[in-house]
Amino acid sequence: MDNVQLTRPAGFLAIGVFFIFGASMAAYAAVTLFWPGTALDALWSLNRPAHDTLAPVGKIAGALFAVLCMALIAAATGWLRRRFWGWLLGVAIVAINAAGDLANLARGEVLKGAIGVVIAGLLLIYMTRRTVRRYFSRAS
Repeated sequence: MDNVQLTRPAGFLAIGVFFIFGASMAAYAAVTLFWPGTALDALWSLNRPAHDTLAPVGKIAGALFAVLCMALIAAATGWLRRRFWGWLLGVAIVAINAAGDLANLARGEVLKGAIGVVIAGLLLIYMTRRTVRRYFSRAS
């Protein structure tokens, strides 16, 4: 079954694009935290509280976002190439994100946490469906 060509599940490409978008946003955050005060900082106006929290630990937060960016690039690459490790990494990243959203919910950030939990939960349900799992090669 490893080399059997299966029909691409609906939504497969969207998940890959989602990982690429996430990598882009993580790279943006890393760059603006490593080198603050540039015109790139303007986008932080969309989430000023996050910037206010991260700016004091800029280079440390920037390094963590750089690691996240690399993990998302790896997940996107593995996912789009139908590698089983890409599926595992993608599921792990979304699950970690869901745990963070649950923590936000527990801290009282009800709207942010609830929306995040619902989105991450739906992604996990989709990603762990049998038809999606079977689309990935275990040979890699």
